[in-house]
Amino acid sequence: MFTIAIDVGLALSATWAAAAIYFDMRPRFLRIPAAVLYAALVVGAFLAIHPVWSRSLACFAGFAAVLLWWIRIKPSNARVWQADVAQTAWAEIDGDRVTIHNYRRCEYRAEFDYTCAWETKVVQLSEIRGIDLFVTYWGSRWIAHPITSFQIGERDHVAFSIELRKQKHERYSPIRGFFRSYGLIYTVAPEADLVRLRTNFRKGARRLGEDVYLYRTVAGPDWSRLLFLAYIRRINELHRQAEWYNAITSNCTTNIFSERAAADRFDPVPAGSERKVLNRVDWRILLNGKGDKMEYQRGDLVTGGLSFRDLRAQAYINPVARALPDGTGISERIRESRVGF
Repeated sequence: MFTIAIDVGLALSATWAAAAIYFDMRPRFLRIPAAVLYAALVVGAFLAIHPVWSRSLACFAGFAAVLLWWIRIKPSNARVWQADVAQTAWAEIDGDRVTIHNYRRCEYRAEFDYTCAWETKVVQLSEIRGIDLFVTYWGSRWIAHPITSFQIGERDHVAFSIELRKQKHERYSPIRGFFRSYGLIYTVAPEADLVRLRTNFRKGARRLGEDVYLYRTVAGPDWSRLLFLAYIRRINELHRQAEWYNAITSNCTTNIFSERAAADRFDPVPAGSERKVLNRVDWRILLNGKGDKMEYQRGDLVTGGLSFRDLRAQAYINPVARALPDGTGISERIRESRVGF
């Protein structure tokens, strides 16, 4: 039984290594030959080396060599990117004033037919009032994409969407997301861009438009400013040094909790408070389609005394967003008569 367990482990590690070679080998024309050669060597070791420890050592050495090569593959910001991720946001902080550069504003005619402008956005930290959470679904209810939006003053909102960064002519592949195929980007934009793209233009599982839900969080102005600054520090890091997106370790949800943890380090509230509990490890951080229920159970959402089922039902914004022909006033309209607004 022990020998079988070792062989299964070696087979799984060899499968990952062959896939890493296939997806991430550069130049591209070497991917298939290199992956086939590696697989052939592993199979040969299984057939030719009979002592289990000698076989294990040979296979582990091959896996370790691939892993060391894979870890050393460096990301870069200097690639030919798709138009909607062509620029990375960065910011300057001067006292109460934060100036965001490469603030994206895309005008959509269809999902893949759009024109993007890259603007400068000035935010006064003293004007940050709170945080809202969008949760979007495009297929399975187990997987979602969260967007964090900061309320600035009475009517303005600045939204952050943590996404993978695709090169021109590159398509999304869920499997590639586990390897070093996509860059990581924090897109900073108005809700008329990030939210309306999903409600009005992208294709969901059953209809035009992904299903989008909007919740008000309990975060007050002080905590909201701390989290906003954590996001600002992060976009500056990514602007200076590119990083890889990874579907498990560095994705749209794990990075949100990383920013919350970063904000906690600057938070004077003692450890053990209700807000600190938010950063506890939870399986729903990975299966993030259940993330809104997790936030509800942790007391992070304004509920108005509703059950989660009822809160979620009233949080659905697609009908309102799709009724706006050009998206004018979308931030105000999608919040009308909803709990917490």
